Amino acid sequence: MSHTLQAREFYRRGPDHRELLGGVIPDFLTIRQLFGFRSVDIGRWVNQAEQEKAAGLFFDALCDLSQILMTQPYPTPKTLKIRRELISLRATLGLQYGTGGRPGVSAHYSPLQRNFALAKNAGPGSIAHEWFHAFDHYIASKLFEQDMLSPDRMFASVLWVNDADMIDHPLNQLLADCYQAILLSEDGDEPSELCRASVAMDKKQRSFYYSQPEEICARAFEAFIQDASIKNHFLVKGSKESTEAKAGLYPQGQHRQQINQAFSRYFSQLCLALV
Repeated sequence: MSHTLQAREFYRRGPDHRELLGGVIPDFLTIRQLFGFRSVDIGRWVNQAEQEKAAGLFFDALCDLSQILMTQPYPTPKTLKIRRELISLRATLGLQYGTGGRPGVSAHYSPLQRNFALAKNAGPGSIAHEWFHAFDHYIASKLFEQDMLSPDRMFASVLWVNDADMIDHPLNQLLADCYQAILLSEDGDEPSELCRASVAMDKKQRSFYYSQPEEICARAFEAFIQDASIKNHFLVKGSKESTEAKAGLYPQGQHRQQINQAFSRYFSQLCLALV
């Protein structure tokens, strides 16, 4: 059985976003225009049939992501404005498919290029995780004072852990509440169970990956997106039944609910501010 993206089907339960296009089949040019990406690059080894299949999957996944984050229905013109400003991070984010990847890595976000890359025939289910890395990087300059920003502290989650001086704004406090809910215990005095499990996994593997604040927060965001009523396995999967989930590397139980509520409060207010 073929494992290529062209031959695979991905479970999805959600609205028909293609009404936006008047029945036109989405392609990557449509995706760039609709979401306002700075650039969209396709690898030379991606043939036309693969491009068409991938474009449809990306279109549905990114529309699903934007609808989950908006959490409230808006009139169409406002919805389109929010979608463009949020998903492409105000046209600062580039999208790559089948190019710009790293050996052995199916999907990644590059802070230097501000590009999100998905490997050809690999990485389905990684979009939510990598998009949050891009958001976490983008929002750092809005959340913290400029003199706190440096190449080794580029993610807002990392700056928050390191007690950087936060810019006073209601939205910033809501995002800080998200980081606190993810990374600290309910009383705020100890690392969360999610953090402890992540540290334990890194010790077991003699690595420093799972316990990085930006990785913990991206996995928490995955859980938030996967728990939404819209389901899309090309967008996100694995936060419930995967080996990592069973090892406690995703939020569980009441902690997961608290994180989901914090993310919902933040993104609903952010989207209102973008109207």
